[in-house]
Amino acid sequence: MLKSDITALKGRGSQSNPQGRYLNERRLRSQDLDPNEALPAPGTTVTQERARDIISRNNSPDLPFEQSINPYRGCEHGCVYCYARPSHAYLDLSPGQDFETKLFAKTNAPELLEQALSNPSYRCRLIALGANTDPYQPIERDFRITRRILEILNEYRHPVSIVTKSCLIERDIDVLSAMAELDLVEVHLSVTTLENRLAARLEPRATAPMRRIETIRRLAASGIPAGVMFAPVIPVLNDAEMERVLERAAGAGASYAGYVLLRLPGEVNALFQEWLRVHVPLKSEHIMNRIRDLRGGRENDSAFGARFRGSGVYAQLMRRRFEVACKRLGLNRSKHILNTGWFGSPSTAQRQLRLF
Repeated sequence: MLKSDITALKGRGSQSNPQGRYLNERRLRSQDLDPNEALPAPGTTVTQERARDIISRNNSPDLPFEQSINPYRGCEHGCVYCYARPSHAYLDLSPGQDFETKLFAKTNAPELLEQALSNPSYRCRLIALGANTDPYQPIERDFRITRRILEILNEYRHPVSIVTKSCLIERDIDVLSAMAELDLVEVHLSVTTLENRLAARLEPRATAPMRRIETIRRLAASGIPAGVMFAPVIPVLNDAEMERVLERAAGAGASYAGYVLLRLPGEVNALFQEWLRVHVPLKSEHIMNRIRDLRGGRENDSAFGARFRGSGVYAQLMRRRFEVACKRLGLNRSKHILNTGWFGSPSTAQRQLRLF
């Protein structure tokens, strides 16, 4: 299928709002509406929620961390390929437009974090901030939940790794610099493409690509270990940019890099294919055929060890290109290990200062 009858929705990654898979009822477009008339673009709403727990734990062999914190559910960046989209179905919401317009802010996250860290049985291990949704998405400007989480982690001298697509992280350079002095932090800027037009369609409300590169420069200049994630690698669409992205990041001061191949779990598969038909119809089948080559004939493979890297000739080629580029650019020369030895309860004075 080369053509779509869906019109591109400006400012949003998902072009539709399919029903959440756990709902019994189904939504239908009213017969009173003109079928040729586009529905109005959905606005963003934020619901404040009181979470029961804030530290999520996993035992995946594919992930370099056991603990993570996500201050927000849903993400306004609107990346059409986001693997977190299916989680919105658990809220009886759509992984489509609902995921990027109906957001939830865990306003009690700092309080829950402090309770967890002060528990005598807590064992200090790296916390990944924003492993599911971006901790610096636009609503963080107002809610400042990520900022407060970092302040608490700094007080407890607890290591954290951050992944973001936003230059908003520069607001917190003061806290991050203090943590960097004790080897307590590393930051990864995710860069999918250097082409503004493609980025505006793939990840419509994220920081522009070259501005993210500039953020790497500013973090590195402040002594904060910074790296780049070329993710996701989408065959035919952005794979040719790998070396250029790594070169730009290295030139800005990045010391390490990583990459992840596109994953299409759950509803993301249909949403992504719909996006292809709307935005790159002539490449749609070529891209999907290459994805199937990566996944043993399937469109997604959730098996540990394969889901991030794929298999087959193309996957091997991407791995080799990445290794050669990193060696040439001096990236990943040594493994950056964050320090867990400083962890401890803050003094009373530190806690009192946070009140002002």
